[in-house]
Amino acid sequence: QGQLLESGGRFVQAGESLRLSCTSSGRSFSGQAVGWFRQVPGKEREYVAATAWDGRGRYYADFVQGRFTISRTDANNTVHLQMDSLTVDDTAAYYCNAVLMGSGQFVPRWQWGPGTQVTVSS
Repeated sequence: QGQLLESGGRFVQAGESLRLSCTSSGRSFSGQAVGWFRQVPGKEREYVAATAWDGRGRYYADFVQGRFTISRTDANNTVHLQMDSLTVDDTAAYYCNAVLMGSGQFVPRWQWGPGTQVTVSS
């Protein structure tokens, strides 16, 4: 069983940027679509962005509105989420996972990692 590990989250001011990273130990992202999700206490985890297995397809939730960019580097088994123009509504714990893609759905496949906390202050 591999383990996912997210990093890069921290406290920032509204309007600032963050770059989140996701690595997988023991399991390769190669050939897998990978997505980012986020969750706030008391709410369900929601999809944020996904990259197709070859990196050519990139998909975003409507609320992203051009502010985030997902990318992947299979050579070092890493997926990034560049987040710009952050707002207080982006405050959440962010998680990555391999995903199954179909019919507009992004279904997580592996066991979740610990996530990384992003807190945006006004």
